[in-house]
Amino acid sequence: MDNFTALADVSDPSKLLAAAAECKAQPWSPEVGTGKTIGMLFFNPSLRTRMSTQKAAANLGMNTIVMNASSDGWVLEMEDGSVMDGAAQEHIKDAVHVMSQYCDVLAVRTFATLSDREADYQEAILSQFLRHAEVPVVSLESAIRHPLQSLADMLTIQEKGIKKPKIAVSWAPHPRALPQAVTNSFLEWSQLLDAEVVLTHPEGYDLHPEFAQHADKVTHDQEEAMAGADFVYVKNWSPYQQYGQVLPVDKNWTITEEKMGLTKQGNFMHCLPLRRNVVASDAVVDASVVYEQAKNRIFSAQAVLKTLLTENH
Repeated sequence: MDNFTALADVSDPSKLLAAAAECKAQPWSPEVGTGKTIGMLFFNPSLRTRMSTQKAAANLGMNTIVMNASSDGWVLEMEDGSVMDGAAQEHIKDAVHVMSQYCDVLAVRTFATLSDREADYQEAILSQFLRHAEVPVVSLESAIRHPLQSLADMLTIQEKGIKKPKIAVSWAPHPRALPQAVTNSFLEWSQLLDAEVVLTHPEGYDLHPEFAQHADKVTHDQEEAMAGADFVYVKNWSPYQQYGQVLPVDKNWTITEEKMGLTKQGNFMHCLPLRRNVVASDAVVDASVVYEQAKNRIFSAQAVLKTLLTENH
């Protein structure tokens, strides 16, 4: 594995999932990363990704350098061949090459703009890191994928030991337009599971076919999707076609106790942060597995870092 930005980067995903479980069983492996450094650059806010990746690096004995792009460095120019006579003070090409001199792994978090679908789906910033980095690159969530979250989600589902589970992946309300990355990535990684995956969302909230194709069924009937489900994976996303917009939708897509009563196992999942009583009711969140998911973020990151360090030494 040279980089970790999508499922396609992983030659043996099942082995990586097993490695995450092994890291959870035995997290302390300082010999792996002693003398190594991970540089983390955040273009967007983060709680779980920031803390879990730092904890994972510490478990491996690594040093961490963490920067917020908006406040800790220069304004970056992203366009090749640009005449830099405006606000940007450093070209991303130069910044990435320099960071590669200081770090053994680079990790970057850069959300979708939701204003330019083509640029977002071409991963405008992440692609620059992949082009110019001289060390492995890890996505801490990009415009269209969040693979560290998805690996942790697969571990959480696997730990429940449910044979051929039914997973309902449901859209939920939010006052703002949100990226599609978490849902895209979850659907992509769900291929690792022997599961029935049902995707449900209001009309108009279709995802890119590249990701929606991984669902066994797509329905606009949320309760039908949730009926008999072992897991209900919930996330808001903005529509792919009417990109970045919030469409008028009945707020009854909020997940309630009554809806969870339709399920079989009642495992509510969400990547967090979550707007309580908008996405889901307090009672649903309090009875969920969201904290287990968050804890498993440590071990998904640790498995990825361990694999990159051992395969690229």
